[in-house]
Amino acid sequence: MSNNTNRRDFIGYSFAAVAAVGGAASLYGMKQVWDPLPSVLAGGFTEIDLNSLKAGEPSTFTWRGKPIFVLKKTADMENSKRDLVIGSDRYTVAIGLCTHLGCIPAWKKDQWKCACHGGEFNASGEQVFGPPPRPLDLPPFEVKGNTIVLGNEGPECKQIAEAMKA
Repeated sequence: MSNNTNRRDFIGYSFAAVAAVGGAASLYGMKQVWDPLPSVLAGGFTEIDLNSLKAGEPSTFTWRGKPIFVLKKTADMENSKRDLVIGSDRYTVAIGLCTHLGCIPAWKKDQWKCACHGGEFNASGEQVFGPPPRPLDLPPFEVKGNTIVLGNEGPECKQIAEAMKA
């Protein structure tokens, strides 16, 4: 009788050990699947140096696969509640996708024009003509000195977003 009990106990302990190792391996595998890829984490933040921008000429950057328009405004461009003010300079920061159907507008003289359906946005990213239902969207950003970090929503971004709602 003692031989059967010991054998039964051994089989039970062996089964428990295999189940525990299998469960731990499954949990590790699920964690690897649920964690974002390193390329996704790296693509989450983009830094833009504002010192390199020329006034009146918008620059296009890529953030999370989307074009981001950053325009350093000239003195003759009108002020807007959407403007990011750093020192004496004013900037427009916007996601470069038309709010009508997601086309990428092109800069023509002093405004962005969408070739697909004729939508137009002024230098502040506000719609002025055509079918777009709203201004160009605002990406989340924070300001660190003369650098914009896309991906973090800082106080300047929140202030502009609140002004856009009003």
